[in-house]
This record gives sequence, structure tokens and C-alpha cells, in this order.
Amino acid sequence: MFRMTACCLCSASGDHQRNPRRNRAWLRQATPHRPQEEGAALVLMTRTVSINMDYSLDSQSVCFGSLMSASSFSHWSSVSVRLVLVGMTGAGKSSSGNTILGRKAFRVVKSPSSVTKECSKETESVAGRDITVVDTPGMFDTDISEEELLTQKISKCINMTAPGPHAIILVIKVDVFTEEERLSVEKIRAIFGEAADKHTIVLFTHGDELTSSIEEFMEANEALQEILSRCGGRHHVFNNKDMEDRNQVVEFLQKVDGVVAASGGEHYTSDSYQHVELMLKTRPEELKKLYEKKLQDIQRELEARIAEEMKKLQERIETLTVSEQEKEEKIKELERLNQCKLTEYKRYYETKLREARQEEEQTCTHPNIIQKIFQQIRKIKS
Repeated sequence: MFRMTACCLCSASGDHQRNPRRNRAWLRQATPHRPQEEGAALVLMTRTVSINMDYSLDSQSVCFGSLMSASSFSHWSSVSVRLVLVGMTGAGKSSSGNTILGRKAFRVVKSPSSVTKECSKETESVAGRDITVVDTPGMFDTDISEEELLTQKISKCINMTAPGPHAIILVIKVDVFTEEERLSVEKIRAIFGEAADKHTIVLFTHGDELTSSIEEFMEANEALQEILSRCGGRHHVFNNKDMEDRNQVVEFLQKVDGVVAASGGEHYTSDSYQHVELMLKTRPEELKKLYEKKLQDIQRELEARIAEEMKKLQERIETLTVSEQEKEEKIKELERLNQCKLTEYKRYYETKLREARQEEEQTCTHPNIIQKIFQQIRKIKS
């Protein structure tokens, strides 16, 4: 049995406790871009907890940042989250989606052009909660038309992630960061808006190809540093060749939970998302009323048909020499048949209603919204 501070498990923990002013300066350095966490961390540093341990703890191996992530993770780890993967063709978006979900949900083929032709969405239970991943194609490939970009890519991306993603995952391959990639990132930012920076995590792929630390890789490119700075420095590294390494996924989800925690548990939203969500909610309600009316009409029609068939059956039965039991069985058989028809109609329309949102996700967002986004994209100089 021994006593330690709740969050200061670094080699200099005792010194930080003795010097409050140094504590605050150290915390500012340890939690860049996260002033809201500083106050909470200072409170934690004043409290001590008793921990029973039958093994030794290497205090040098535990850092403040990971503990804050663990705290966020434990609080938000039961929350279902929506993630959207964005980036250039070949960055590894589909492979990353597969790694997160732990299965081959998205098609992956080595190709110079985008294998993912349109947005697709998959959900899986990961680390004890539902994770929805939206995989997007390379939105700014040179071989696509403006119409396709607007209707098939940007529109569906917004529709499928409505009412808004909890985190936007900007996928970048560990390689030379080109001017083309920088422009692509700027255009992606134009789709979601600058406010989305607070919900963005940079995910580096091909981590197995790193010849230096990820910090050294990031420091080597000023444009990349600028992107990371806007995103609060949030980043993670995946080795998509090793899907069985679930540690990298759980650690990634900790960072997602940090984003969710920093926004008070809220997902990202914008005028575009609010409009789309209203559309997606309104359409099923309209369909529900339509299907309910159709069912009422069908039920009345079936009841009228049953009454007519009953009358004809009674007339036929009277001409036959059959027992009362046989008469009742024939009537019940007719009733069962018509009830079966009504049940099937109900099942059919209930299924249509459940799929209404998915169908609407495939439709084009309001042209005015799409044109507004496209105007922002055009402002970015190639």
C-alpha cells in the first residue's frame, strides 16, 4: 500500500505538488490547446488516492496526457459515435475504416485511382459501444466532374453523417506531404467549415513505414504543422497491415472521446447539417403518414372483400351437405388468409419506413447548400 497523486504519475510529481506556480506552467505545456482541462487537472493534483498494488509501477512510463485521455475515455466510452474519414485517394481511408471496425467492411484494392466511388457507411460494436464509420472517396480527384462532386460526393457525405460527426478523421499517408495534399485538405475544410477544426483528428497511415518518430515527421513540414495546429495537435498513427492490433484502435478511440468530452458530448454541426437532419427527419414522418393511410385503405378493402367472400362461401356451404364443424373451418381458413395478407402489408410498409432514412441519405442535399459549399471551395487557389 502506498499513496500517490491521482494524475501526477511522472518522475517530478513531488516537485509539482510543492510548487503550485510551477504546476500551472507545467500544465499549460502538457495540455496545449485545452485550457478547459487545466483547471480540472489542478483539482486532481490536490487530491490523493490510496491504491493497492502487488506489482511495481514504473512512474516514468505514465504521462499526464495519457491519464487525461483515460479519464475522458472512461466517461464517454459508452457513447455511440459517428466518424467520417476524409482525405486524398490512396491515403488509406478504407483500410483505416476496416481497422477501426475490426473487419473488412470497406473495399480495399491497390489502385492509382479511387476504389471507393461513393460514400458508404458501416456500424460495428467496438470496445463496448457502437461505432459508425463513413468512408468517403477522394473528393478532389481530377477525373470527376463538378456535378459528380456536388451530387455524389459532398452531398452524400453530409447526408450520411447527419446530424453531424462526433469526429472528422483527416487521413494522411506517412510520406512526403505535397502541395496537392495541402490543397485537398483546405477544400475538405471548406466542406465542413472552420469550426470543424475542433472536431478533427489527423490520422497518419502506413505507420510501419516510419523511419523516425511521428513527431520528427510532423516537424519536417511547415504546412503539415499548420494543419495540426488548427486541429489542436490531435493526431494518431495506424498500421493498417496489423488489424489484430486492437491497442492502436482503443488508443485512437480515447482521442475521439477527448474530442467528444471537450465539446460537452455534442457532435459537430453546422447550417448544412441542421438543414439535412431536418430533411431526414421530416421525410420519414411524411412517409409514415402516407403508409398509415395506405394500410387503412388496404384494411378497409380487405374487410370489404372478406365480407363479400364470406357471403359467397355461406351460399356455397348451404348447397353442400357438410357439418357445422366443416363450415366453421372453411370460414376460419378464409379469415386466416386475409389476416395473413394484412400482416404482410404491414410488414412491407414498416420495412419501407425503417429504410426511409437510408434512402433519403442517397438523395442530393438542397442545391443552395451544395452551391454555397462549392463557392467556398472555389475560393481556394490551386
